[in-house]
Amino acid sequence: QVQLVELGGGLVQPGGSLRLSCAASGFTFSSITMNWYRQTPGKERELVAAISSGGSITNYADSVKGRFTISRDNAKNTVYLQMNSLKPEDTAVYYCYARRPIDYWGQGTQVTVSS
Repeated sequence: QVQLVELGGGLVQPGGSLRLSCAASGFTFSSITMNWYRQTPGKERELVAAISSGGSITNYADSVKGRFTISRDNAKNTVYLQMNSLKPEDTAVYYCYARRPIDYWGQGTQVTVSS
């Protein structure tokens, strides 16, 4: 049974940092590209960052380049999103996603950036 469990969301002041984690189980994690998405009410889910199965290739949305870092630990079946210099516009529910053929979403974790 596939599971993706996100942790690490919360309330942070502008300029602060958070690290999200997504623990995977039920599939061969080291073979699957992993993504982080985010969504705010009334908007479509937005791709934030992606990392290849081995971790050597990463991609970021322009809005987070230079501030967010995606990484993974295949020994721990976990993908991370380090978020620095957070802005109020980063407020969203963040989801991890296991790309096809798994095609599975985590439950999401709320990140709120506010003073």
